[in-house]
Amino acid sequence: MGKKDSDPQARVRRLMKAGKVKKKCCRSKSRCKKCPVLALKKAKLKFAVAA
Repeated sequence: MGKKDSDPQARVRRLMKAGKVKKKCCRSKSRCKKCPVLALKKAKLKFAVAA
């Protein structure tokens, strides 16, 4: 992770620009793979493990 990924939100924003994550959550009961909420949870987990 470089300077661009200094925090979880920045990582998710970058994934949105790349088209890997949707811009808005559809709020379905089981979150889809491209959900920004799920992506943010994963990014926060990775940062917690790395620290």
